[in-house]
Amino acid sequence: MQARLQKLISAAGVASRRAAEQLIRDGRVSVNGQTVRELGSKADPEVDEIRVDERRIKPVQRLRYYLLNKPTGYVTTRSDPERRPTVLDLLKGVREYVYPVGRLDYDSEGLLILTNDGDLAATLTHPSHEVERVYEAKVLGTPDDRDLERLARGVVLGGRRTAPAKVELVGDGRRESELAKLRVTIHEGRTRQVRKMCDAIGHPVRTLRRVRIGPLTDDKLRLGAYRELTPAEVVRLKASGKNASPQRTQRKKRAGS
Repeated sequence: MQARLQKLISAAGVASRRAAEQLIRDGRVSVNGQTVRELGSKADPEVDEIRVDERRIKPVQRLRYYLLNKPTGYVTTRSDPERRPTVLDLLKGVREYVYPVGRLDYDSEGLLILTNDGDLAATLTHPSHEVERVYEAKVLGTPDDRDLERLARGVVLGGRRTAPAKVELVGDGRRESELAKLRVTIHEGRTRQVRKMCDAIGHPVRTLRRVRIGPLTDDKLRLGAYRELTPAEVVRLKASGKNASPQRTQRKKRAGS
């Protein structure tokens, strides 16, 4: 049965759908020997030979889900042209082809999901699903009520206003060398978004840590360590998107059992 190429690439565990679209635009995808650059192109994995970077993609045999507590100093990608360490270097012993879901900056730390489940990756990363991400940011100076209201209402970044956020000042910023701690909840995934939001109110971020993705958190997972998600956690993640329904989640669960 034919399907869009980006969906097939994602379902094969090669990349998220958004990343798969970029692979197609970059001319790195071929079908039956012909390079394909049109995002609307379709293929049948049972009949057509689909390749990414000359590597033939195959249907995923087993879906895997991992939670990593990423340290600073790692890029959130499978490979890096600058040869910096990647988050895949931390997944010792994982043999399946998995990829990171969404972004977490090189100089940020915290929770990151890696999987070969393209549908889940799409749910977690597309803004329309409004899956929350919670960050703890230490910022220079102590934002006042007006600053916090600006962040919560949304600030203009690159000519476009950010979606409303939940922002909370944690503790007393004056006690820690003029640094204040903010807890910021957003559901967008723009590049370096929390840092740019804080820059916009004049309180630049000094350290940033992601502490929750949707319903998923784990304050016992040490920095640099990873673990496999439980079946119950996977179900909750799949149901966390705004457009997800319990019936749809249960159908997917039965189909994968």
